Formats: sequence, C-alpha cells, structure tokens
Amino acid sequence: MSPFIYPSTNQVTLIGKTLIVASGQPVVSTANVSQLAADLLIASFSLQRLAIINPEYLVPIVGGREEGEDGISTPAELYGAPETDIVVIQQRSPVLKSRKEDFVSALLEFIQSSGVASVLFLSGVELSNRTDAQMITPTYQLQPQNGPLLSGTALNALTSLPVPAYTSPVLQSPHEPAQDDGVPFIPGGGLTRRILMSLPKAWPIPTATLLQFVLEGDNRADARLFAAVVAKVVGHDVFNWKQPNSWNVGLFGTPHDQTLYG
Repeated sequence: MSPFIYPSTNQVTLIGKTLIVASGQPVVSTANVSQLAADLLIASFSLQRLAIINPEYLVPIVGGREEGEDGISTPAELYGAPETDIVVIQQRSPVLKSRKEDFVSALLEFIQSSGVASVLFLSGVELSNRTDAQMITPTYQLQPQNGPLLSGTALNALTSLPVPAYTSPVLQSPHEPAQDDGVPFIPGGGLTRRILMSLPKAWPIPTATLLQFVLEGDNRADARLFAAVVAKVVGHDVFNWKQPNSWNVGLFGTPHDQTLYG
C-alpha cells in the first residue's frame, strides 16, 4: 500500500498539533471557501510545505508555487512550521470518484497515526439552502457524536464561542424520509459528511467541523471571515491577514487584454 504522504523535509512532526483539513468535493467545496481560508492561514502563519499528499487519489494537476519557490504545487499538500501549533492540509483538486472511499480511509488512518492532538475540518455550504433561522451567522459547527468532548482540548474554544451547531436546511433527497445517522446533510460540502460518517466508533481524537454558508463569486471576504473564526477556535488572534501573492494573478485567471475591445 502506498504511503498517504511523501515528506518534503526531514522534520515532519505533527505530535500535539491541531490538524486543519480544507475538505470538500467536488469544487472542492462550495465557493472553495475552505481552500481560500487555508491559503490565508498558510500565508499569515508563514507555513511551509512539509509533505505532498499521495496524488493517486485526486484529479491530477500541477502549478507554480508561491513566492517563486522551486518545484511545483500538487493536488494536496501538508503545511506547517516548527514554531506553530497548527498544521494544514490544503486540497486543490477533487478526489477521483472511484477513489473516494480509499481516500477517506487513508486520511483517517493518517490522522490516527500522526499524533495530532485535534482535528478541525473546514467546508463550505450552499447558501441558497439556508433557512430563516440560519440567517443570524454564516458560520456553524458540527461535532461527531462518536468523538471525545472538546472541553479541555485544543478545540475547547468551540464550547464558548458564539458558533451555533449546524443542522441541515434540506433533506438529501426530498422523496426519502430523513435518516438519523448522526451527521446532517451538507449541501455543497462534498466529502465532509462522508469523512465524518466514516469515523470509527470511539474515535479518540477531538474533532470538529466548521461550516460556512457561501455563494459562488468573489469569496475573498468570506475566506477572511472563515479564517478569522478558525484562528479563534485554535487559540490565535490574527490582526493582519496576509493574502497569498497568487491571488493577485491566479484567483480569477489571467486578465483579458483590453485592446481586444477597441
């Protein structure tokens, strides 16, 4: 069996840290807000690439790296730094349809064996499905029923922050009765629900999910809000968010040559 990660450095130590996973599928989640928030976390905390996630599970892509660094960007990568207590998995392309179960299994096995102290999944939710009661805030939390309580853990802030518990605004299928499987439907959240439903019984690692209602468009402001909530949850205050340089040229593609329009 192939390894889940390929280290880029000899010093990949995750023990005692909080793993933040920008999850979702297929775009990679609604508005890519979790990926954009992960970009802000990586840039603002000066995180470096620690490892490449095995690309066999994902749609193959390559691209340039930030700040003109050597090498290429790959479908999913692990970022961290010795002086910070967070590590981030940034996923840039969707998981192949035929490899979803394999990817989820490999991800959960990696998390269990990595020694991380807690896990925080991030995902967008389709805004058009929001109910009137969910208009008070765009950000919600979801805690798996088979995981440990968050009190006294690295995610303890979620027990006191004004982040409401998520309930699904819609049924997964309007023609079928609602199923009480412990994880509500997440429209636009892709693999997030599958990951949470795949957690084994008596999952030992404190785990939570942050969800943000968003619409497709220019989601930079949504990402800053989402990243700010994530930072609060993991015990950090960030007053000046650093935007990745790639956002200036690559977020909406190459600008059109205006001479084309006369």
